Amino acid sequence: MNPITELDPRYSAPGATATPWAEARDGLALAETFWLSTVRPGGGPHVTPLLAVWHDGTLCFCTGVAEQKARNLEADPRCALTTGGGSLTQGLDLVVEGVARRVTDPARLRTLADAWEAKYGPEWRFEVRDGAFHSHEGGAAAVFAVAPVRAYGFRKGDYSQTRWTFEPAG
Repeated sequence: MNPITELDPRYSAPGATATPWAEARDGLALAETFWLSTVRPGGGPHVTPLLAVWHDGTLCFCTGVAEQKARNLEADPRCALTTGGGSLTQGLDLVVEGVARRVTDPARLRTLADAWEAKYGPEWRFEVRDGAFHSHEGGAAAVFAVAPVRAYGFRKGDYSQTRWTFEPAG
């Protein structure tokens, strides 16, 4: 996955360079928390924090099947995931825009469950059955994967804004 990389000079310091996708991808893999933005059935925004793992070119997250974000994605799968630090002068904030696709394949779910546990520890261990994650508390969680359509990087300190545009899958 090699996106088109563009620096937006309007929002970048003189002499700034575009952030390489590999650096952004590593930032997505290492980030612990994300904010998911979805669209409510009435058209309003819904934003909520969650955990996610970067796997096989997609950003993956899970949510209870009855939660608002799951209901929103069922009606409109377009979404954005954001992550970054709260510092004004250092770090790289990242935004991934795409379409959330439900993951139900048992083999992929097992791989993702292992990735969750590896990243977040044994308290985030999930069982896989019936096309979903199941916690030790018994709740079912739908798993979604978002392949980037567009992504943005906002570097602080030397201030640069990078846009990555991805070719459609298939």
